[in-house]
Amino acid sequence: MKTIGMLGGMSWESTLSYYRAVNEGVKQSLGGLHSAKIILYSVDFVEIEELQHREDWEKTADILSGAARSVELAGADFLIICTNTMHIIAREIQEKISIPIVHIADATAHALQQDGIRTTGLLGTKLTWKSLFIKAGWKITLGLRS
Repeated sequence: MKTIGMLGGMSWESTLSYYRAVNEGVKQSLGGLHSAKIILYSVDFVEIEELQHREDWEKTADILSGAARSVELAGADFLIICTNTMHIIAREIQEKISIPIVHIADATAHALQQDGIRTTGLLGTKLTWKSLFIKAGWKITLGLRS
């Protein structure tokens, strides 16, 4: 079983959803008392939230890249970011680590494609909506036009 790196704390409620979903998936796949091997780094959201509102993506990327490096050094095989919005800087984080990031837009688009779904909704923060990272990723993967 691979070890999942989780970058969380943005917010802890969102992190809980990811943690629960991953472990429910492992239990469903493997049964019994199986659970996921997870290395979780939880940041203090107040610092990230302040940077988000100032749109200081460089400083935010520095903080989250440092956290991602810690997860990598602890032995994670790949990284997931436990929130939609911070995928805005996934590329910057990826440049600082050698393990892959499973990008939410790619994973979601893949699942939609497998299920033959071509129209969907998105719940997210204003920052997520302002960014094109999810909408563009889905359109590319699903072969949709702008």
